[in-house]
Amino acid sequence: MELDRTVDAFAEYLSAERGFSAHTVRSYRSDLRQLLEFAESRGAVALGDIDLELLRDWLWRSSQAGLAKSTLARRAAAARSLTAWLARTGETPSDSAARLKAPRSDHHLPRVLTRDQMDEILARVADRADTGDPIALRDLAIVELLYASALRVSELTGLSLGDVDAGRLTVRVLGKGSKERVVPFGIPAKAAVTGWLQRGRPGLAESDGAGSPLFVGSRGKRLSSRTVYELVSRLLDTVPGSGPAGPHTLRHTAATHLLDGGADLRAVQEMLGHASLGTTQLYTHVSTERLRESYRLAHPRA
Repeated sequence: MELDRTVDAFAEYLSAERGFSAHTVRSYRSDLRQLLEFAESRGAVALGDIDLELLRDWLWRSSQAGLAKSTLARRAAAARSLTAWLARTGETPSDSAARLKAPRSDHHLPRVLTRDQMDEILARVADRADTGDPIALRDLAIVELLYASALRVSELTGLSLGDVDAGRLTVRVLGKGSKERVVPFGIPAKAAVTGWLQRGRPGLAESDGAGSPLFVGSRGKRLSSRTVYELVSRLLDTVPGSGPAGPHTLRHTAATHLLDGGADLRAVQEMLGHASLGTTQLYTHVSTERLRESYRLAHPRA
């Protein structure tokens, strides 16, 4: 198998057989393209030339270029996945990256909005929706649903009309690894989605079948993730606090508010679609930090 065809074949395998998300496949493809370019610059002309020493040198060069530890960890994971696949399919005699390690990612607590901040954002979006503008009605439904159901942006934009069960207050989403789950939403989100479907979407959408997209853009096509990022970023720009200003902040906020309210950790794990409980436990640390800060500010003996 030629080097310049290896990445494409592996990406197809990740998508078709492993069920990796399109975002993960794109990231792995980009990382491995960089690896092959590096390998070729070192005179590697065959798959067997990509040995552990070359891979370690590649990661070291990447670190010297100033890449974040999280990026280095992803590159190492991409390389390990590739070489394991090559060995398993008989393209190489051994798995050269089996012992490849990368620096541990720096784990920072995610940005989480307070209840008051979230209420202020929702009030602003609702005020615009009161004008009856279709885009404003859509934006209100997007923000309400992101916060109510703690959805990833790809899950939100992937929703179709048939995925929403307004009677049961649930939405069916397709998460990472093509895993399907059903998550709840509340009365305010239902009202916002209903307003969008009845008064906003009909003026923009090209179709209304069960498989048609729930959220569409101004031209009637399925809404892009970029549009959602831009919407949430604008809203968060005016909110005090540092950290990311994208849709994932609303997901972090929803998860933390659920735990603050006494929700069971495993129930939150299921709602978020986390494969590992350890990933969900990050939000317990956020809740603890918020409690500690509140105590420090409010208790006379703090």
